[in-house]
Amino acid sequence: MITRRALLHGIAGTAGLLGWPPGHASGEQPPETTRIKLIEISGICIAPQYVAKDLLHSEGFTDVQYFQAAAGIATAKALAAGSADISLNFVAPLIIQMAAGDPIVLLAGVHVGCFVLFGTERVRALRDLKGKTVSIQALGSSQHVFLATMLAYVGLDANKDVAWVTNPSPESMRLLAEGKVDAFLGFPPDPQELRAKKIGHVVVDSGSDRPWSQYFCCMVGANRDFVRKHPIATKRALRGILKAANLCALEPQSAARRIADRGYNYDYALATLKDIPYDKWREYDAEDTVRFYSLRLHEIGMIKSAPQKILTQGTDWRFLNELKKELKG
Repeated sequence: MITRRALLHGIAGTAGLLGWPPGHASGEQPPETTRIKLIEISGICIAPQYVAKDLLHSEGFTDVQYFQAAAGIATAKALAAGSADISLNFVAPLIIQMAAGDPIVLLAGVHVGCFVLFGTERVRALRDLKGKTVSIQALGSSQHVFLATMLAYVGLDANKDVAWVTNPSPESMRLLAEGKVDAFLGFPPDPQELRAKKIGHVVVDSGSDRPWSQYFCCMVGANRDFVRKHPIATKRALRGILKAANLCALEPQSAARRIADRGYNYDYALATLKDIPYDKWREYDAEDTVRFYSLRLHEIGMIKSAPQKILTQGTDWRFLNELKKELKG
């Protein structure tokens, strides 16, 4: 197992090789606060958030905390409440809570390709889900919101055309293997485990199937008051997360060991880091992503706000634009 000292040495070496500026860059002010609070979910698609811990220390945060929350609406609400300062999350639940008036601001996109829909032989395409049973973690979860937008895109009504059942992921995978549910939408490490165990077959892969593959799934959101009060800390925290995203792509074995230290299967973690393009955060358009999902959510009645209102009131790309220049591609 890689030691923390070895990982930090590797991080420093990689940062120097890529020309990344150190956390305490010459002339850069220290963060206004040395404490930063992030989210931990029961999934590893937000791997950069875990790998970033040591990088955040190098950015001047001496107290790096992780708040437990479910992915989706629960994570968005935790950000709004100030239980966390900054976090990766599927963008659509963040938009839903922003449209409801919660003080959340989107700062950057990180990666595409979280979600994979698996089905039985009865499901070969999204439209085949009409009249079928779909297992998800919870209503309001990232899985539920994402699949609802997917269904609307092919003309199905998530409230009428499918039967939702809620189960923990291990139970959902067992039910899919036994044919007791027709489909299951998973995010890492679930797709990696399903493939390894040859359970079901892939119906839609958001990492390769359009239009989903053209937009970020996970973006960085933050508590609006935190950003307003601590702009230097916000930029430093975002820099740590984006550096970590690059490291997930450049040093997947080391990153997977760090993720495994949190209790996840190393092989599935490594497969995740190889499946998801973590180093492409500068190549997709964060604004287009927000517009795309805002339109989808508006169409299905999950939000009433127009996309432009979400973009105007709920996004702040200034830190991302600065970091694109600082962190050489």
